Amino acid sequence: MDRRTGTSLARLGFTGPGAGDTLRTLGWWNGDGPAAGCEEIMWALARSPDQELGLRAVERLSQTEPWPEIDEALRSDRGLRGRLFATLGSSTALGDHLIAHPDRWPLLADTTERRSPPPDLARRTATLLQAVGADPFAPPPGTAGGACATVTGADAAVALRTAYRDELLGLASADLAAVGDPGLPMMEVDDVAAQLADLAEAALAASLAVAAAELDPPDELRLAIIGMGKCGGRELNYVSDVDVIFVAEPGGELTQQATRLASRVMRLAGDACFEVDANLRPEGRHGALVRTLDGHVTYYKRWARTWEFQALLKARPIAGDPVLGRSYIDALAPLVWQASARDDFVAEVQAMRTRVVDNLPSDQRERELKLGRGGLRDVEFAVQLLQLVHGRTDDTLHSGSTLEALAALAAGGYVGRDDGANLAASYRFLRLLEHRLQLQKLRRTHLLPRRDDTDGLRWLARSARIRPDGRRDVVGVLVAEWQRNARRVSRLHEKLFYRPLLSAVSRLAGEDADAVLSPAAAQARLKALGWASPEGALGHLRALTGGVSRAAAIQRTLLPVLLDELAVSPDPDRGLLAYRRVSEALADTPWYLRLLRDEGAVAQRLMILLGTSALVPDLLARAPEVLRMLATSSSGQSPELTRDPVEVSVALRTTVARQSTPEAAVASARSYRRHEMLRIACADLLGLLEVDAVCTALTSVNEAVLASTLDAVLRAQSERKATISVIGMGRLGGGECSYGSDADVMFVCAPVEGVGDHEAVRWATQVVEGVRRLLGSPSPDPELPVDADLRPEGRSGPMVRTLASYREYYARWGETWEAQALLRARPIAGDRALAREFTNLIDPIRYPAEGIADTAVAEIRRIKARVDDERLPRGADRGTHTKLGHGGLADVEWTVQLQQLQHAGDVSGLRTTATLEGLREATEAGLIDPEDAAELEQGWRTATSARNAIMLVKGKPGDQLPRSGRELAAVAVALGYRPGGDPGVFLDDYRRTTRRARGVVERVFYGFAP
Repeated sequence: MDRRTGTSLARLGFTGPGAGDTLRTLGWWNGDGPAAGCEEIMWALARSPDQELGLRAVERLSQTEPWPEIDEALRSDRGLRGRLFATLGSSTALGDHLIAHPDRWPLLADTTERRSPPPDLARRTATLLQAVGADPFAPPPGTAGGACATVTGADAAVALRTAYRDELLGLASADLAAVGDPGLPMMEVDDVAAQLADLAEAALAASLAVAAAELDPPDELRLAIIGMGKCGGRELNYVSDVDVIFVAEPGGELTQQATRLASRVMRLAGDACFEVDANLRPEGRHGALVRTLDGHVTYYKRWARTWEFQALLKARPIAGDPVLGRSYIDALAPLVWQASARDDFVAEVQAMRTRVVDNLPSDQRERELKLGRGGLRDVEFAVQLLQLVHGRTDDTLHSGSTLEALAALAAGGYVGRDDGANLAASYRFLRLLEHRLQLQKLRRTHLLPRRDDTDGLRWLARSARIRPDGRRDVVGVLVAEWQRNARRVSRLHEKLFYRPLLSAVSRLAGEDADAVLSPAAAQARLKALGWASPEGALGHLRALTGGVSRAAAIQRTLLPVLLDELAVSPDPDRGLLAYRRVSEALADTPWYLRLLRDEGAVAQRLMILLGTSALVPDLLARAPEVLRMLATSSSGQSPELTRDPVEVSVALRTTVARQSTPEAAVASARSYRRHEMLRIACADLLGLLEVDAVCTALTSVNEAVLASTLDAVLRAQSERKATISVIGMGRLGGGECSYGSDADVMFVCAPVEGVGDHEAVRWATQVVEGVRRLLGSPSPDPELPVDADLRPEGRSGPMVRTLASYREYYARWGETWEAQALLRARPIAGDRALAREFTNLIDPIRYPAEGIADTAVAEIRRIKARVDDERLPRGADRGTHTKLGHGGLADVEWTVQLQQLQHAGDVSGLRTTATLEGLREATEAGLIDPEDAAELEQGWRTATSARNAIMLVKGKPGDQLPRSGRELAAVAVALGYRPGGDPGVFLDDYRRTTRRARGVVERVFYGFAP
């Protein structure tokens, strides 16, 4: 091929080697351009989605007997040119069928029949029945005297396959005609889907006629096939499983014969046309294939789950006995429209949608047209949910077709007309892409080509009649359109569900004023979307959006998005109430609503927090500046939420030190602590901090507050009579504070020169009591209770002691449990030199050089068993009590502490106040098996995380996990479990982890044999 010829062909899209030779052989091309009379042929072939693929198919077709007739027709038949070349360039499977059966080419010709309305169901059914030798004028197969085939067995499968592909070829060529020639009529995607459903019905009727001829069922047996899914909704794809349910009468002994008949129908249709899926039947694949009508009704009344009623929205008789099929629909329809009143309706519907998304492979989610975010299933799911909610009182919504139901929802005022129209347009666009992808090889697929597959994307764009727009080629336009439509669909919850609600409560005309819900309809929708108290939710919406203020206008813009996020949170009611309170508290904060409006990540995160936690909104009203920290950087990070605890501690103490009075200093310290608790809680709930980091951050803040308060009180003293050191105990000393932890401490003092011990202790006690009073006084900011009950003699002993007093007490009266308590002792505030002296004093007590005697070990075990029995609250569940339950915090901590008392005298690494560090050192020293240590560590982390989550969710400290309900769901979400999932999964995980930890405790701490 010369250079000029190649250039001319390249302009038409023919770049493959040998294209010119093939076209010349066909007589359509000479050396300079199209042959005489072939200009239109060449232009039509150039418009084929894949010109090279189309040309290769034409070359193969030219080797068949009818080619001269086809070639002649192509020169004069515009419709044939457009349909043939578009089909051959779009579908290798249909091209192969035409080449194998070249006499079928008139199916694509522009005959009078093709210019008439497309074949209806009756004509298609008659065609396929005739293909298997059945009388199309006889009663329907499946009824008494119904049509029976004369072609059976393998011959029937071949005949039916050929006839089905013929019909598919004719339909696809009409669908693609406007691709090959923009002047030809274009079929709407919903019309194509409806005709595909008709074709599936005809194929099932023909399969039933063959099965009846082969099995010869008795005349009294009636069988009806109920279409489900896309076939039932008359919105079938080119390649889909056809979902069905079988119902038969009269039952009894004839049920087995009906089952054989149904099984044969499924096998034959599967061999010839498409897979037939009966898994939507009662009990799924484990249930009986065929049931009587009474059997179906009984099942749906007694055992069916919500998703099964949702599936019945599309149920429609499609083959077999029409009277029995209609009776099935009439019997079950009333149950379908009562499904939204079921107690489990919300949870099941949300869980079903979430499972679909979670089961997608991560590398396919961005290319998945059907199940991905903003895909076809999102539209179908939303429409079906609204149908179930409002269809109870509105029969116009009783349609199995997604697009028809969407139009009815818009006409009835349940969704805005513009929103309904835009969503329908996006749905049609995505369905068009789905159809084109499946046509290529007649394979079931919903995956778009990868971004780097330029050829695949170009073919898809051309087959969908996408054209370049001057700035982008067809691939760029396709990707942009796909993303635009997916984004539009992904906002369907905001648009469809919530804007009409706001129109109903704000009483102001707006863009969705055509979508007007009655109060009853608004309440029904909110209940279906997860609100337990729809009346209360509507009241909150009225308060937020009422009036003509700028804030109300911004709220009307924000709330659809916010409500969508709240709906999937564990407690939407509490979240909406919290949002109202926060909004009212920050009404005079000028940047609050602007931040939510302009920073999408802030709004989304805030709804997660408010719908999960009672602690966050309590803290937020007086620390609104934390909201700014919810924003993400350009890299998607949140550096402000994960600040370095040391940096925070220094900043807190510096800020407090500027105050002139102890009262002002403590107010500043407590305010700063509120801010930090809120920041840490937000980072924790959003999954940005591990449990170790949470404990470290909370401990650091508490230490800084104690230290700065002590400093402020000391500065206010006219004279100093003693130095004071604060010793952290318990979880504070171990660096393991939780949100509800008290500050467990002991106080030690040393008199200054010239002051006696008694006077020094009295003065230090006044200082310490001042610190405790200021940190525990009534205030809008959270108190930090200072608990000194672990001091010698407990509540009965002096609040402050000198070093000598501590030395004398521990030498004369100290008990084993007190030595154990000292394992967590760590200086946290006050005089450092005095703290070092105190540490030197207690080290020999808590880290005895020779370890502890066997009697002491037995005493510790006895005390632990007594604590387990006596301190567990009445009615508490030992399996889920985070502190005293089996495998909980106390179990792990006492196990590590026993190792420290026995071996820290020899193993210096065990001289630590932190539980996990002590566990790691015991493992390094060979005292605990690594596998056992891993179980203990996991138990401690799990129990600590759960304990923190309880405080976050309930807003008050607690050690007992909720047994069920929204609080349990919120705890699970706070711990990273999927919203809308089964919280029982979390409980099972918790019990499993702590049970394993308890097994280690029984061996290592109690010494029980394995």
